[in-house]
Amino acid sequence: MDQTVENQAMAAKAAPLMSEKEKNAIIGGVLLSMLLAALDQTIVAPALPTIARALGHAEYLPWIVTGYLLTATAMAPLYGKISDVHGRRPVIYASILIFLLGSLVSALAPNMLVLIIGRAIQGAGGGGLFALAQTVIGDLVPPRERARYAAWVSGTWAVASVAGPLLGGVFAEHLHWSLIFWINLPIGFLAMAIINNPLKKLPIAAKHHRIDGLGAVLLVVATALLLLALSWGGGTYPWFSSQILGLVACSAVFWALFGLRLLKAAEPLISLDVLSNRIVLAGTLSMFLLQAANIGASVYLPVYLQSVVGLSVSESGTAMLGLLLGTVAGAAFSGRVIPRFVHYKRIAMVGVSLAIVCVGVLSAIAEHASLLEVEILTTLIGLGSGTTFPVSTISVQNAVDREHLGVATGVLTFLRTLGGALGVAMLGAVALGYGLPLAAEGSQTHVQLTSAMPFVMIFITAGVTLVLALIALALMPEKPLRGHDEQAAPVLAE
Repeated sequence: MDQTVENQAMAAKAAPLMSEKEKNAIIGGVLLSMLLAALDQTIVAPALPTIARALGHAEYLPWIVTGYLLTATAMAPLYGKISDVHGRRPVIYASILIFLLGSLVSALAPNMLVLIIGRAIQGAGGGGLFALAQTVIGDLVPPRERARYAAWVSGTWAVASVAGPLLGGVFAEHLHWSLIFWINLPIGFLAMAIINNPLKKLPIAAKHHRIDGLGAVLLVVATALLLLALSWGGGTYPWFSSQILGLVACSAVFWALFGLRLLKAAEPLISLDVLSNRIVLAGTLSMFLLQAANIGASVYLPVYLQSVVGLSVSESGTAMLGLLLGTVAGAAFSGRVIPRFVHYKRIAMVGVSLAIVCVGVLSAIAEHASLLEVEILTTLIGLGSGTTFPVSTISVQNAVDREHLGVATGVLTFLRTLGGALGVAMLGAVALGYGLPLAAEGSQTHVQLTSAMPFVMIFITAGVTLVLALIALALMPEKPLRGHDEQAAPVLAE
C-alpha cells in the first residue's frame, strides 16, 4: 500500500503542470470524440430503408445496429484497463483510429456483409470513446469539481440524439447514405488534433501492470452472447425458443468462466478491489437499472404518442425533446449542486423519486392523456432521472484510486450500455405479452390498438425498475468528495 501511494506521488510529481486552457482543450476533444460514437448510435436508423434498397439483403438490416452495439458494449471495460496500464493518450488515439477505420469500411461497403463488418469495427472503437471520455475528465478534475462537467457529457448525448436522426434522414434522402460514415473522418481527425499535445501531460497511473488476455476474451464472448439473446429475443426468435435459451445458457457459462478467471488470475482484468467496493457495486447497479427503465421506455414512447395520442411519426419525434432536454437539465443541475451537499446522493434519490411518481401518473392516465400532459410528465421524468448520472459517475470514480479509475469507469459504462439493451428487451417482452404487435426494437409506424393497456404495463414496468434503482442508490455508501487540496468544500446544505 505504501509503495502504491509512493508511486502515485512520484507520478503526480513528474507530471507537467497543465493550464485550464489545456484542460478545457482535452475535455472538448474527448467529448468531440465521444460525440462521434454517440452519433453513430442514432444516425443510422433513418437511413436503413435506403441502405436496404442500395445493398439488398434487407433481412440483415438489424445487424447494422446490433453489430455496433455488440462490440461497443463488450469493449468498454477493456479500454478502461488498457488505459490504466498504457496511459490515456495512445489508447484514445487507438480507439479513434479503429472507429474511423470502421467508418471507412462502412462508407465503401459494396454489400451488406462488408457494411456489418464495418459497423462492428466502428463499435470496437466507439466502446473506448464512451469509457475514455469520462475517464480522462476524471484524470483532469477532482471529484468535487467533476460533477459540473456532467452537463457537457449529457449535452453531447443530447446533440447526438437530436442531430443523428436529422442528419441520417437528410443524407439518405437527399444526398447519399454513405455520408453518414464519411462525416466521421473530419470530426475524428479534428478531435485528435485538439487533444494531441495536451494529452502528453497526463501521467500513466499503473505503468507496470499487465492485461489479462484470457479474461478479456471471456468477457467479450459472454457479453456478445447475452446481447445477441436480448436483440433476437421476442423478434427474430421467441423468447423461449431453443436458439434464445441456448444463447443465454452459453452466455451464463462464459460469465461463470470469467468469474473464475477473476478469482484465479494473478492480475485480473477487473480488480477485485474495485468489484468488492460497495460504492462501485451500488453506483453501477443504480445506473444499470436507470438506463434499463429510461432507454426501454424511450423506445416505446414514440409508439405510444403515435398510436394513442395520435401524433405523426415526425411529431412524435419532436415530442421526445421534453424527455431529452429534461435529462440534460437534470444532469446540469445535479452537477452544479453536488459540491454544496454533504449527502450528495440525496440529490439523485429525490430526482429518481420524482421520476417514479411521474411514471406512475403517466401509467394511470395513459388511456386518455393529452399531449400537454405527456410532455409535462416526460420532461419531469427526464429532469428527475438526469440527476442520477453525475451522482453515480462521481461516486464510483471517487471510490477508487487513480490506478483503477479507468477500470471503474469502464465497468460503469459497460453496465450503463448493457442496461439500455436489457431495458429494450424487457419492455419489448411486456409489449408483446400484452398484444402490442411490435418487434423488440419498437417500430416507428402507427399501430391500431383498442386499448392502451400495453403501454400502461410498459410504464408500470419502467416505474418498478426505477424503484429498484432508487433502492440501489439508498444502499450506496457516501464518501467525501476529494478536491484539489483535499479540504472540505463550503457546505450549504445537508
